[in-house]
Amino acid sequence: MEKTWRWFGKQDKITLDMLRQIGVEGIVTALHDVPNGEIWTEEAINDLKTYIESYGLRWSVVESLPVCEAIKYAGPEREQLIENYKVSLANLGKCGVKTVCYNFMPVIDWIRTDLQHPWADGTSSLYFDRVRFAYFDLRILGREGAEKDYSAEELAKVAELDKTITEAEKDDLIDTIIVKTQGFVNGNIKEGDKNPVNIFKKLLALYKGIDRDMLRENMRYFLSAIMPVCEEYGVNMCVHPDDPPFQVLGLPRIVTNEADIAWFLNAVDNPHNGLTFCAGSLSAGLHNNIPLLARMFAHRTHFVHLRSTNAFPNGNFIEASHLGGRAHVTELIRIFEKERPGVPMRVDHGRMMLDDAGKGYNPGYSFHGRMMALAQIEGMMAVINEESKLKS
Repeated sequence: MEKTWRWFGKQDKITLDMLRQIGVEGIVTALHDVPNGEIWTEEAINDLKTYIESYGLRWSVVESLPVCEAIKYAGPEREQLIENYKVSLANLGKCGVKTVCYNFMPVIDWIRTDLQHPWADGTSSLYFDRVRFAYFDLRILGREGAEKDYSAEELAKVAELDKTITEAEKDDLIDTIIVKTQGFVNGNIKEGDKNPVNIFKKLLALYKGIDRDMLRENMRYFLSAIMPVCEEYGVNMCVHPDDPPFQVLGLPRIVTNEADIAWFLNAVDNPHNGLTFCAGSLSAGLHNNIPLLARMFAHRTHFVHLRSTNAFPNGNFIEASHLGGRAHVTELIRIFEKERPGVPMRVDHGRMMLDDAGKGYNPGYSFHGRMMALAQIEGMMAVINEESKLKS
């Protein structure tokens, strides 16, 4: 597998010079300054590509070329937005950047309730607490009908939390769930926006009446429209699984398990329609057997995210060591090194450690934490490849 790293452009505090020193081969990035829905020009793509190559690296994967909400809920702007998307894909293909990661999650991308959950060794990880998330849903958003999505025990715990939670904690919960984890990903809500909860409520309202079947049909429509361009320019699309892989906030999520993955691959059965195999996202659902999914879908995987979680019966999960957790990363490396040896792979998320705190890194994207994870993954890859050589 190609060792890649998510880099947030020329303003990223983690520089390309730093990355080439730690064994990174390919860069995963995007034109972060281009507003969602606008065309990525050849000039802009080549400018960034040339800059990356000047450091002896290559632009391996686009993460991501965002799919606008109006494409997902089939708004009146859908056709023009898809046309713009097709032009951007063609321009990427002409410039030689041919793997595009995207997601089809409505409104909200990945969800956590704590960005620095402490471990005993002094490091910290991203964490999801289902009760605190329920509190956000029920008491801060006040979403109509939300009570039906939680058990009586969870509702009782929310009521208890309401007695002790401070205003500062409420603000932090809002910031964590819909601002800090979202602004650099999809741009729906950015740091500094006033009244983010009201903005978020308006976005949720766009999906009123949209169920799983309708969202699936909108995904099929989008993929069918762009596949001719992908075929012409050799571009591989790879959807990111929903994170976490279950329904939230009354919104449908359609890339959560084996059946969902099989559905979208079969709905548009084209080799350019593929999967970003995010082991961390998938492992946050106890219903998923991660090595089994890897064996089933390696042939349609165009990009791999390696991380792991510890998930619990109460719905909570924490991002685990890349050597531990329920993703079984060592086995995943065996599978992908055999089935897709050249596929781009990046270590996904890392602990906050050493002097990472206070550096202004995007949540989950520390330097030292990811560097340690990359070293762990590279070591596992070396052992597995050496074992393979000795067996042959």
